[in-house]
Amino acid sequence: VALETASFSKYAGFTGVRLGWTVVPKELLFSDGHPVAKDFNRIVCTSFNGASTISQAGGLGCLSPEGLKAMQDVVGFYKENTKIIVDTFESLGFNVYGAKNAPYVWVHFPDRNSWDVFAEILEKANVVTTPGSGFGPGGEGFVRVSAFGHRENIIEAARRLKQLYK
Repeated sequence: VALETASFSKYAGFTGVRLGWTVVPKELLFSDGHPVAKDFNRIVCTSFNGASTISQAGGLGCLSPEGLKAMQDVVGFYKENTKIIVDTFESLGFNVYGAKNAPYVWVHFPDRNSWDVFAEILEKANVVTTPGSGFGPGGEGFVRVSAFGHRENIIEAARRLKQLYK
């Protein structure tokens, strides 16, 4: 028995809206037998006023049969974008990570500073990535590439990256 959390951030493209949910089972107890749900509710109600009405309406729309279908279509679209990015970097001999359950591709640039790689790609290919070091010390030597974007932009970025690293 555990807390379960989820959000619409990636699945529905609600990044920044901060709409999600937490399930706290009644069976989940502290070691003294006190229910976790009661304290969890008090903390949430004290520290958060709730999502806006329009955000909640959007979330409910996503959970309708039509909304679920639309979200699956969007996820499929971004998975295709992710594949284009992965294929591009792998064809250039880079090791890539991630991209399985999220639209982000981590590209390894051994013995390179992630900010230097970020700057190189931005200045020479006009493609925006994210320096891996921004995610902590384990991200050094990596850049993160997002698959969120229009297909034609992803294809153009892939072309430019191939030209840069051929």
